[in-house]
Amino acid sequence: MSAHETTAAHGPDGHGAHESGEAHGSLGGYLTGFVLSVILTAIPFWLVMSGALGSATVTAFAIMGFAMVQIVVHMIYFLHMSFRSEGGWSLLALGFTLILVVITLSGSLWVMYHLNTNMMPSMHEMRRMP
Repeated sequence: MSAHETTAAHGPDGHGAHESGEAHGSLGGYLTGFVLSVILTAIPFWLVMSGALGSATVTAFAIMGFAMVQIVVHMIYFLHMSFRSEGGWSLLALGFTLILVVITLSGSLWVMYHLNTNMMPSMHEMRRMP
């Protein structure tokens, strides 16, 4: 067919070219992440079921705190994100994403609160409506 030898490979930019050669994790790392995840799930479950904190608001904030810690555990032990991975670019991208999420969520809550406050008639006004 042709005088040149060709292969189906993609040359130097093949499918395995982007791998850094770093180990993705060990059994001990995965077990540590699993145990921490179970603990960080069991404690909020216990807080809700026992009513240990007394207030629903305090319990909700405690659960959100445990959820944030569990997100960090998953990122470190299962997604293998650190300052060393990919030269720190993965954490920089994560930081940018978190900033956008915070701006979007806080802006949405702000708009919904003000729409509720400024647009909804009060009970006194509702009684005067025909």
